[in-house]
Amino acid sequence: MSTIIQLGIVLGIMVLVHEFGHFAVAKLCGIRVETFSIGFGKRLIGFKRGDTDYRLSLLPLGGYVKMSGDNPGEAPTDPGDFNAHPRWQRMLVALAGPFANFILAFGLMTGVSMLHNEVQEYISSPARTDYIPINTQAARTGIHSGDLIVHYDTIENPTWDQVAIRSLLNLNQTIPFSYLHDGQRVDTKLFVEAKGGADNFALDRLGLIPKMQNVPVKVDSLEPNMPAAKAGLQSGDQIATIDGLQLHSVPALLAYLQDQAGKPASLVVDRSGKTVPLQITPQLAEVGDGTKDYRLGFRPVQPPVKIERLPFGKALAASWDYNKKGSMLIVEVLKRMFTRQVSVRSLSGPIGIGQQIHQAAAMPGWMPIIGLMAYISLNLGIFNLLPIPILDGGMLLFLVVESIMRRDLNQQLKERVYQVAFVCILVFAAMVIFNDLTKLNLFTKVKP
Repeated sequence: MSTIIQLGIVLGIMVLVHEFGHFAVAKLCGIRVETFSIGFGKRLIGFKRGDTDYRLSLLPLGGYVKMSGDNPGEAPTDPGDFNAHPRWQRMLVALAGPFANFILAFGLMTGVSMLHNEVQEYISSPARTDYIPINTQAARTGIHSGDLIVHYDTIENPTWDQVAIRSLLNLNQTIPFSYLHDGQRVDTKLFVEAKGGADNFALDRLGLIPKMQNVPVKVDSLEPNMPAAKAGLQSGDQIATIDGLQLHSVPALLAYLQDQAGKPASLVVDRSGKTVPLQITPQLAEVGDGTKDYRLGFRPVQPPVKIERLPFGKALAASWDYNKKGSMLIVEVLKRMFTRQVSVRSLSGPIGIGQQIHQAAAMPGWMPIIGLMAYISLNLGIFNLLPIPILDGGMLLFLVVESIMRRDLNQQLKERVYQVAFVCILVFAAMVIFNDLTKLNLFTKVKP
């Protein structure tokens, strides 16, 4: 229920801003707006002011602005009709919705940069590895723990953020891959394996575990009746080495434990400046998602975070950079979908978006949820600019063609194109929702 509420709030904001863009420019151009609706279908509540019925409708996943005389093929009968206005004004109305979403994304990221931008330091740091699990694609390239990635796909000297993004863009593909080992550059290739698709992909499964900090893992608290407590580990201890290895994050420590398959391990612990050796045997235990891993049983002190409160000018620059990168990523994903380098199955519909919103809302700080809202707003704006009839971009395409021809296109042709496009959009929406449902593993208990 909380996920549904969070999804409704976030999408409601996105749609409200998008439709307000159309509404405001239409009003400025003197076009009569009959309906401003959040949601589709039956009218639930609302009020009428002037010529416009402001309403909340039954199905909240979307919204629309109904302007007088805006139906394809409908001849204008009144100066306030949409089709009675010059084409340049109609173009402005079409552009206003996506442009409003871009403004929203820009404003959200500017605000969070000014107030409380909290990110883990390693994300924007050079991509240095902490541990390379055996029998992974990364291990097959010969890269070692502590090596520095200097080329990843198309990026020279990438950060971990860039490594994650380029990985998602190249799932189940082979990419150029270079790293520094003992000062020598090694140029090779890496297969970005993702057996479960984008939803089940993680860098650690690929074998690339980031070095999240320069200091050892520090114990925050202990779980009762687990190996760490039984071995004598204490709150505040730092795990200097495990079997002689210096690891700097819990993901690296866990990956090493899985590789050892439960074998006893020798720890060297730094306790208030004193070195304490401990012997410990990992235990196969639940990790919280229904699976079991070898664990020691302690909660760590989290890696350092970077908190920024930027002045207005720098916040604008940071927001511009964030949204520019996000927009370029979305455009690249669309290109790769058309060239079949990215599967349509990687797309998320309302269910998948709701899950992402719920996860982001549960994370500490404002950055995860605000950043996701900005990214959704960018997606909505760019998607609506695609030259597909019934979308804003489709309307713009027709208006540009008619401006070049200096006459209107055949109305019957336009009606048929809109009808076909509407059916295609419905099929596409059904496919994306089906993708969401299959990812929920609703049918795992149905066996032949």
